[in-house]
Amino acid sequence: MKTNIGISEKNGQSVVNELAKILADEYVLYTKTRNSHWNIEGVDFFEKHKFFESQYIQLDEIIDQIAERIRAIGFYAPATLASFLSLTQLTEFSREKNDSTGFIKELLMDHESIIITLRANISKFAFEYHDAGSSDFITGLMEEHEKMAWLLRSHLT
Repeated sequence: MKTNIGISEKNGQSVVNELAKILADEYVLYTKTRNSHWNIEGVDFFEKHKFFESQYIQLDEIIDQIAERIRAIGFYAPATLASFLSLTQLTEFSREKNDSTGFIKELLMDHESIIITLRANISKFAFEYHDAGSSDFITGLMEEHEKMAWLLRSHLT
């Protein structure tokens, strides 16, 4: 059944195109955070293992919310690794050393990249695409990433 929620098909598609990129970024960041959780080594292993776990749990919830937002607008969410890798602006990393500082710096850069993308889309969603709901939604996501980035940044000296 066609979605009739006051957003034109064209504007809905434009919003979803951006949300799909954000979803891909979130999924890649989730995977990188899982990698950090699984592969962390060092004297701070247990503390950082639990810390990364708390972050990937939060990212898992964010991923679900974005996919559900795409569905609420009336479109299908991308849901394959190939689609995520083709849509993301983030890169996968490979490390020689699995220390907390390296993982944290990499994850922090990704969170900051996502924050910049979200911030750039807030006004566009509201004023160009006439979708205040999605604008509000990504404002909340931006605030979550700002807090997650702050927590990461606080581990660095």
